[in-house]
Amino acid sequence: MTARIGVITFPGTLDDRDTQRAVRTAGLEAVPLWHRDKDLKQVDAVILPGGFSYGDYLRAGAISRFSPVMESVIDQAKAGMPVLGICNGFQVLTETHLLPGAMLRNNHLHFICRDQKLRVENVETAWTRSYEQGQEINIPLKNIDGRYVADERVLDELEAEGRVVFRYRELNPNGSLRDIAGIRNAEGNVVGLMPHPEHAVEPLIGTGRTDGLGFFTSILKRLVSA
Repeated sequence: MTARIGVITFPGTLDDRDTQRAVRTAGLEAVPLWHRDKDLKQVDAVILPGGFSYGDYLRAGAISRFSPVMESVIDQAKAGMPVLGICNGFQVLTETHLLPGAMLRNNHLHFICRDQKLRVENVETAWTRSYEQGQEINIPLKNIDGRYVADERVLDELEAEGRVVFRYRELNPNGSLRDIAGIRNAEGNVVGLMPHPEHAVEPLIGTGRTDGLGFFTSILKRLVSA
């Protein structure tokens, strides 16, 4: 039986189709989920894709956090279901407190769209098994509210517990503290990052490389071995 990955669409989501394609490219079944529907359709994992949910009014992810589907996602994440938040999805995960910290406006106050080098800091999550510790990957980045912040106590805790999953290399594009590009929860089933792995799964699109495919093959390995 094929593992089923739910991909949520909020008003303003724009990368749901790309994410579904990435899921299928890795050999998984992509299941579209609508933000007003609490039913997760018996999926094995959930992805919150990028975009500008609700136009980023109030602040990025703040309104989506109250969508009915998020009640189910929060419950299932706390029960151990793998959840990945990409860009706006990462912002939603911080708003739900499934991940600590917050996402603020880029320190230069401009929208950026570029290929970004990352270092993989943790391969013991449901979404990073296909990578090697310290591996450098290159995937697209596009955001205006991408600056990760948290107080020093939280940052020290993330570092001490190995919960920084990705770090920006060569250039910090948005002023994120400690060059943090992605983090995980204590259990390792919930991961959020700002760059877009779904745009780097085929050589003809994105960076021209497939460095992002590992996210999706990782969850396949996780679900097959579960």
